[in-house]
Amino acid sequence: MPCAVFIKAADFANTASTTHLDDSRGADPAVTVTGRCVCPMTGFAAIPPDVLSRAGVAYVHYLSFMLCFGALVLERRLIKPNPSKADATLMVITDVVYGLAALALLVSGILRVLYFGQGSEFYTQNPLFWWKVGLYLSVGGLSLYPTITYILWAIPLRKGELPQVSEALAGRLGWILNIELVGFALVPLLATLMARGVGLPAA
Repeated sequence: MPCAVFIKAADFANTASTTHLDDSRGADPAVTVTGRCVCPMTGFAAIPPDVLSRAGVAYVHYLSFMLCFGALVLERRLIKPNPSKADATLMVITDVVYGLAALALLVSGILRVLYFGQGSEFYTQNPLFWWKVGLYLSVGGLSLYPTITYILWAIPLRKGELPQVSEALAGRLGWILNIELVGFALVPLLATLMARGVGLPAA
């Protein structure tokens, strides 16, 4: 509902304030603080382009990570001996989504290090960054086995046949997916520590 919010300082000694809501005029949303009106849309348009580009690359990076993790969780829930055609098809599609998201995660990560992050030295001089990169590459290497397996499943699926998945194969895929999930779960921890300067050499 269109409204205007007026915030007026009443008494600095008592740090009291009053708020008045007025929606009778049907005006555009605006916030008035100590006599100044700030429109949310105007404020968004005033964001510098470099800030928007940094935020956009960061958004793609975080979204890609969530898609990767979600795809792995779904694959882990679906894996079982002799899956149905629907489950096998869904696993193949999910792995495609995982691969595309992993690629977007890698590209956006490189862009953040080189152009849209805290500066390349902030990352490359921190050992935790290389641990994070190594963890990502390790998970990516492990994912090759499930990916190749799903590609082989696509051949009988196109013919309307079911892939033959033994107990042993389902068990191996399950363990690999478990390790991948643990690896991906550690990535945000390392990123959080890095953001707080942990691992950087003393000035």
